[in-house]
Amino acid sequence: MPDTAFVRSEILPQQAPPLTERGAVKWLRENLFSSPFNAILTLIGLTVVFLLVQAALPWLLNSVWTANSLKECREIVWASAGPEATGACWALIRERWHQFLFGFYPADLYWRPVLALGLLLIALAPVLYYGLRKPNVVLVGTVAALTMIALALLDHNPTHLVLFALILIGLTATAWIAPKKLVVLTVLYPLLGFWLLYGGSLWGPVGVAMGFVLLAVVYRATKPLLGVVVATGAGTLAAAIWWLSVQTSVTTALQGTMPLGMTDVGSDEFGGFLLAFVIGVTSIGASLPIGILLALGRQSDMLLIKTLCVGFIEFVRGVPLITVLFTATLLLGYFLPPQTNFDVVLRVIILVTFFSAAYLAEVIRGGLAALPKGQYEAADALGLDYWQAQRLIVMPQALKVSIPGIVSTFIGLFKDTTLVAFVGLMDPLKGVTTIVRADTAWKGIYWEPYIFVGAIFFAVCFGMSRYSMYLEQKLKTDHR
Repeated sequence: MPDTAFVRSEILPQQAPPLTERGAVKWLRENLFSSPFNAILTLIGLTVVFLLVQAALPWLLNSVWTANSLKECREIVWASAGPEATGACWALIRERWHQFLFGFYPADLYWRPVLALGLLLIALAPVLYYGLRKPNVVLVGTVAALTMIALALLDHNPTHLVLFALILIGLTATAWIAPKKLVVLTVLYPLLGFWLLYGGSLWGPVGVAMGFVLLAVVYRATKPLLGVVVATGAGTLAAAIWWLSVQTSVTTALQGTMPLGMTDVGSDEFGGFLLAFVIGVTSIGASLPIGILLALGRQSDMLLIKTLCVGFIEFVRGVPLITVLFTATLLLGYFLPPQTNFDVVLRVIILVTFFSAAYLAEVIRGGLAALPKGQYEAADALGLDYWQAQRLIVMPQALKVSIPGIVSTFIGLFKDTTLVAFVGLMDPLKGVTTIVRADTAWKGIYWEPYIFVGAIFFAVCFGMSRYSMYLEQKLKTDHR
């Protein structure tokens, strides 16, 4: 019987995969046409998209950017595309962009909110990318360049522009040389931003800062003897005495000796996205630490603290936000001393902060509940006290688990700033849009202002969502 065994002496050349297993065909087959039901859904979806594009594309292609009224927009569209054609009238945004962004803020002071926004983004850099040189330099440099361009378009004072350029260049250099030092701006920004937006005497924010310094000094001096909780209470009491009884006389004397300040701007002139950012950013920044304390209080073994925290959380979560806003603007004044002038925007910020903190407390409590008991036992084995264990072991892990819920709450809070329109404030979605559309020149326009406002809200919320995903991946320590 002949020997039919055969051993190949050379390797077969590599062949390309079948057409159905590579490229776009494979992706379409696996993602859009993997089954008859998915194929039907894909075709229905494509049909809907086609119909939407067919209806919206001519409207977008016939856009008008330069006109003085809606009637003039329509005449331009009819002249170029026919008497039955329709087109977007973006000329409204071109004419009224300042009201959408700044409300009724004085036009000659637009540089102040622009600079405040630029410094806000730079102050966030060390929070978002602490100690990382490249991301800090990219973020700070980009924001500084864009802020400088905007300031050059809004403020034509050469002295101001040179000063702004030096400040922004210095911050960019700091991000390159010592990115961690930007934390100083992060700490000082709340007072600096308030002063830029509201104006007035510079010594007012300085007096507030001196109160926080006093709080820190008293806390450090009493902590070894009294513990964290009592020392914090003592520091807060000392700061409150300073703010309520001493600060006004000291800052008034300083202003009389060295007058430093800017033009006052009342909160009734705030509007548009300026108002949305003031309420949203302040409430987001203040609600997170309050939410952490409420979550810890809800899990406390001390009956009084636990009862107070549970009662606060459940009460606030059971009340609609619009009720909270009406309380801030209408009812809160009845509980204040007579002739008390309490800024309405500040009232809204305080109550929205508490409202958001109650929801954040439940999100963070879920993160605390997700941690295994061994983490607490490990902290006890290391000899850490309660606050050290929370700061070094428990809370970092709980916050990492809670990132999606925390960011989702932040996004919802920022979008809910539009509800302030129901209490007489000029939010960008309803307040400013209603005022703009009331002008006889633009009466009848509908889609354009809402699309413009919605696009900005989407950009901000999408940015927060993407950073949340980046942070989750960066802090992910399992399955590496």
